[in-house]
Amino acid sequence: MRLMPLGGSITLGVGSSDRNGYRKALYDALQSSGCDVHMVGSRKMGSMGANSHEGWRGFRIDQVEKKAKMSIPKFKPTILTVNAGSNDCLQDLKLECFGKRTSNLLEYIWSAAPKSTVILSTLVANADSQVNSRILRVNEQIRSLIDRDFSRGRRIVLADMYTTEGPGIEDIISDDTHPNDVGYEEMARIWFSSIQETAMRCFIHEPEI
Repeated sequence: MRLMPLGGSITLGVGSSDRNGYRKALYDALQSSGCDVHMVGSRKMGSMGANSHEGWRGFRIDQVEKKAKMSIPKFKPTILTVNAGSNDCLQDLKLECFGKRTSNLLEYIWSAAPKSTVILSTLVANADSQVNSRILRVNEQIRSLIDRDFSRGRRIVLADMYTTEGPGIEDIISDDTHPNDVGYEEMARIWFSSIQETAMRCFIHEPEI
């Protein structure tokens, strides 16, 4: 399994004490379950050994897509854990078109890596009530987008971070946006559960050479 963590600063690991974010806990859980997993991406961050990823601080969805276009053809991931859009909400950027921007990213992923599975997450809670109201709005768009693409036969699974199982306000650091170590552990458990779901649906395929 070639796993590419893709997104913004939460993918990068901002707010975690070791800069691993959710990635080490997820990697360890996959290894412990017997998965032969290789983390891929153009960037490296964190104390973990397998610290490759595609996380970009401050990037909106359209900017993440530009980076994906440089990395996906090179690394050919089989699974992508995608958490993107917090910066769109922070900037209040045309949120009525949030779903369209996300759809554009997904369509590119599947065009560049047709056999890949996307695990798309809702955005985590924000401690700023105004920003959080935007996150609630776009999370509904994310859930609708997943339902639509799954009904079309796409390899896509939801990782719902905005639940009682995901990071709560108490798990967000003082910048109001990024999880602390506890929050990232909670994210990792949700990602792992979603990857288990992809396996049950037979969505995981051998990597392309």
